[in-house]
Amino acid sequence: MNDAIERVEVLVSSPARNYVTLRVTTRDGLVGLGDATVNGRELAVAAYLREHVAPLLIGRDPGRIEDTWQYLYRGVYWRRGPITMAAIGAVDLALWDILGKRTGQPLYALLGGRVRDRLATYRHAFGWDVPALLEQVDAHREAGFTHVRVQSGVPGLDTVYGVSKDPTYEPAAGRTGPPEEVWEPEGYLRTMPEVIAKVRAHVGDEVGLLHDAHHRLTPIQAARLGKALEDVHLYWLEDVTPAEDQEALRLVRQHTTTPLAIGEVFNTAWDCQYLIENRLIDFIRLAVVHGGGVSHLRKIFALAELHGVRAAPHGPSDVSPISLAASIHLGIATHNFAIQEYMGYPDLVHEAFPHEWYVDQGHLHPGEAAGLGVTLEDALHRRDDYQAAHLPVARRRDGSMTDW
Repeated sequence: MNDAIERVEVLVSSPARNYVTLRVTTRDGLVGLGDATVNGRELAVAAYLREHVAPLLIGRDPGRIEDTWQYLYRGVYWRRGPITMAAIGAVDLALWDILGKRTGQPLYALLGGRVRDRLATYRHAFGWDVPALLEQVDAHREAGFTHVRVQSGVPGLDTVYGVSKDPTYEPAAGRTGPPEEVWEPEGYLRTMPEVIAKVRAHVGDEVGLLHDAHHRLTPIQAARLGKALEDVHLYWLEDVTPAEDQEALRLVRQHTTTPLAIGEVFNTAWDCQYLIENRLIDFIRLAVVHGGGVSHLRKIFALAELHGVRAAPHGPSDVSPISLAASIHLGIATHNFAIQEYMGYPDLVHEAFPHEWYVDQGHLHPGEAAGLGVTLEDALHRRDDYQAAHLPVARRRDGSMTDW
């Protein structure tokens, strides 16, 4: 078999931030790339790939993408979870990349072709106070973006999710252990509706505004926030309660018409099946890599389409341009795809992962290169650059742990 998998490499590197990259090479020289990054747990997924997955791939037919997915998922007793699914997702992306190169087609063509010409995206704006927030919002609007996620500081708190007094925000900053933040919801619940109302008054009705509560509210607090924000017509309110308690969203739904989005910490269709089938959310947000790759996400999105739920994958800077490429291709070919998160990358990341996808006037385009359209600049993927980084933890003022 000329096209059997011959070599599987797992690269842990840090061009500006930590990434885990899978490189699969066939006997006839085709190379497929996958992203396996799990922010703050990079070495765990790298070890899972090296020790458990890579040996299973040698000699397999790279064209048997669905069979390989089922083999890696159903063929083991211990399933699901972010580490396992990121590893499977990386393999899945690499195999789709190889198939595209073998057939000379971009990934979106293999998924049924375009259903749209360009993909809507949104950027993040944050400011410790309203003037600083509006300055970032205006900068994104001037660049052509019609949707913006807005986060601001809260009086009395020194740290708030999604906001930094440093203009280069990177939450995974703890080198010796996770930074600890202090969180109290009442000040946040008083402050945020006023802040977002000021942003709405500033931008008018044509800009889609989004906000992320990052799983920090009780169901009744989330309902209060959603109701308080109804007049500003958010595009969505994201992650209002801890994602594990899915029934909580029924209470939120009963009290507000603000659209709800959740799912970036989900890993399989079974994590989000209940929310979709009971129409408790409006947007489902798994990242391509953390949801087991293109093969699994397209099934989740098909289920969502049947229930009036739209797809809006997670797209932080801690998934590499390989993942983002796959998400863009999937979005171009998926009818109920709504919008793609795009935090952007430092220049060094773009240099380390040369890519055909591009941003133009607030929209993402996949490019026409075969496969995913991403390559590696090997010189920028140095193993010695990796340094452990930890996401923060959060405590209430009384010292008890809460959700970060």
